[in-house]
Amino acid sequence: MENFWEHLHKLTDAQTIISEGGFYLLLIVVYAETGLFFGFFLPGDYLLFMAGLLCATGLLDVPIYTLVLSLIAAGVLGNYTGYWFGYRTGPMILVQKDSIFFKKRYITMAEEFYAKYGGMALVLGRFFPIIRTFAPIFAGVVKVKFNKFTLYNFAGSIAWVATLTFTGYYLGKEYPQLKNYLQYIVFALIAVTTVPLLFAFFRKGTATNKNKTDEH
Repeated sequence: MENFWEHLHKLTDAQTIISEGGFYLLLIVVYAETGLFFGFFLPGDYLLFMAGLLCATGLLDVPIYTLVLSLIAAGVLGNYTGYWFGYRTGPMILVQKDSIFFKKRYITMAEEFYAKYGGMALVLGRFFPIIRTFAPIFAGVVKVKFNKFTLYNFAGSIAWVATLTFTGYYLGKEYPQLKNYLQYIVFALIAVTTVPLLFAFFRKGTATNKNKTDEH
């Protein structure tokens, strides 16, 4: 059990993924988080940021444009996989029982996000944990037109990867000492990307309770 949690920590720690797994594990993690329903816990946002930062400081020995284009491709392929999975499983996934790697409420969150933003949910959702994993799956379940999905898929992956990776790269070039404060950067990025989701979740819960009270 101790080994399991040790391996899980390595998969959820961005610095470990990059330093020990290198370029190819980085691509696999981005692919998994953007297309495989059990990849929702992976560290997408700060992984991209740190990949750019460590690329700038030489700790990740890959040219920046190779890095960015490869990450975009991994994000695109991940979303195609999620879409295919949702398309093939259809409504069955909506009645799937909860498990350690799957929660029905995640699909519900993606559904509500999609209902609010339409196809743009596939672009905006890239910047939010859980949503970026389940939005393409839900798009497959409701059978969004493939050409429309493809447009949003590419746009979302390009915006997400380019924004975070180039930001990390630029800051790494300008302030190379930032590599000494990676843990603080990680906490800040987690807060920025997670707090809005938590706020929306609790606001929804409050509204639901209020509606129940009004009914009585």
